[in-house]
Amino acid sequence: MRVNLTINGQKREDEVEPRMLLVHYLRDVAQLTGTHVGCETSMCGACTIHLNGEAVKSCTILAVQADGAEITTIEGLAKDGQLHPMQEGFWEEHGLQCGYCTPGMIMSSIHLLKHNPNPTDDEIRVALEGNLCRCTGYQHIIKAVQHAANKMRTSKAA
Repeated sequence: MRVNLTINGQKREDEVEPRMLLVHYLRDVAQLTGTHVGCETSMCGACTIHLNGEAVKSCTILAVQADGAEITTIEGLAKDGQLHPMQEGFWEEHGLQCGYCTPGMIMSSIHLLKHNPNPTDDEIRVALEGNLCRCTGYQHIIKAVQHAANKMRTSKAA
């Protein structure tokens, strides 16, 4: 089946198997390997992307179901050589260790700040409940999201 997608601002048209998961399309066809394959059962969140502006787990969607959609992956966040404030926050606050969960954590966190630009630590924890990290204990991730939230609020005020 043929799919037409806009990924990170670039239009694509590809032939895919009807049963191909969107996560596999992104990694294997579009060659965007920043979206990670974790559990493939929607439990870990490593495959989180933005689909038409909403954070979704790409292992739960068939590529053909995304036909006509606009997708943003972790690769689409940096602009003009500048990290997105959330990427910067994870860097500055040591919000990663092995890094496997990081793309999904970042994509979910950006979605949170889109709807709640000044979240409490508890609100961040709730928003990230669908993303598992086995390395960090989450405290640095919470600090990374707060760092990004502060930076994003400050840049909007300027």
